[in-house]
Amino acid sequence: MAETEEGFRAHVEVIEDRAFEGLGGDELLSAVGDDYRFGFLIVGDHVTVTDPEHPLLVLDLIREPGRSFRAPPREIQSVENNLSIANMDFFEFAESVDRDGVFRGFG
Repeated sequence: MAETEEGFRAHVEVIEDRAFEGLGGDELLSAVGDDYRFGFLIVGDHVTVTDPEHPLLVLDLIREPGRSFRAPPREIQSVENNLSIANMDFFEFAESVDRDGVFRGFG
């Protein structure tokens, strides 16, 4: 996994499974199940592969299950790092998206 200029690295587990292809947010939440050990899910979907910016879908699994936003790959380290250590809450990213629902960083 690539690092940012600041040395941050996203710690993610990649799962590639065609069984998830075409599922929406609610369906993904159901497919994840209760034993999933993370508080959020980062998904590469149809929008990710067709949009020139390749925004990944980020889904909240704990506080507001199903709440989501998108983030381009260059922002995933920041999102993952801050959510994983509880430095920031999901809503802080979700409420900082641009008009198109994509988080491109703060300020």
